[in-house]
Amino acid sequence: MNALQWTCIFTGALLLWFPALRWPALGALACGYGLAFWNGQLDLFACAPILLLAVAAYAASTQSRWAFALSAYVLFPLLAVGLFMHWLPGFHNPQVVEPQRLTPDAAPFNMYLNLDKPLIGYWLLLAWPYLSLAKPPRVWLSAGLVAMAATTAACLGAALLIGFVGWAPKWPEWGWLWVLNNLLLVSMAETALFQGYVQDRLGRLLGKARLGPIAAIVGAAILFGAAHHAGGWQLIALAGLAGLGNGFAYRYGGLQAAVIAHFGLNLMHFGLFTYPMLAR
Repeated sequence: MNALQWTCIFTGALLLWFPALRWPALGALACGYGLAFWNGQLDLFACAPILLLAVAAYAASTQSRWAFALSAYVLFPLLAVGLFMHWLPGFHNPQVVEPQRLTPDAAPFNMYLNLDKPLIGYWLLLAWPYLSLAKPPRVWLSAGLVAMAATTAACLGAALLIGFVGWAPKWPEWGWLWVLNNLLLVSMAETALFQGYVQDRLGRLLGKARLGPIAAIVGAAILFGAAHHAGGWQLIALAGLAGLGNGFAYRYGGLQAAVIAHFGLNLMHFGLFTYPMLAR
């Protein structure tokens, strides 16, 4: 891991949460990704999706309804799927934790610091005008903590009941890196995509329908669960349940609240239960 490169990227990701610091955030991210090119973790093929995201951001900022629609509903979703699924070439995400069992009964775990998937969150925080970031701190903090408590109890309780995890308190020496990665790259990107974009779009599409907001939350949660299909039906169901908690946190507290709920669940799972799951 290149320390300067990832210091720039983590710093930029953190600064994005403060609207007045968007330009310093963009500068820090540009430095980090420039170093990634220098270090061989990105190659020329990665320039295509990055430039297309810049085009989509410009189109979304124009007054043209057609340009906005094409960028928001065609170009960005296609790029987001490709980046989320690691399908686009040019990204050589470094592996920072070799495959290992965190507890004797756990499935093997390894960790990468992704350069592709976080671009989804960066784009939404920089270019998407509909993200809910304006609520007062007392609102998003309280909504996030309540949703985190409820989601953690529901998801980890269900995971224990179905034999997906067991009680396994632990903290590896690289736990601090897991925290930075999960908070600033994983939770940020996933929550921005599924709550800040998908849930918001569904909510606006459904308009003033009586159950529109609930349907939007459920729809985004179903897609979030489906995105975890590689972990089997148990993980699909648990992720869908977590998506409901994230969705209610977003509705009542905005994106900050949803990230608190998302990361809080992940942190409790990582530190106190079998991670990522019991060996099959």
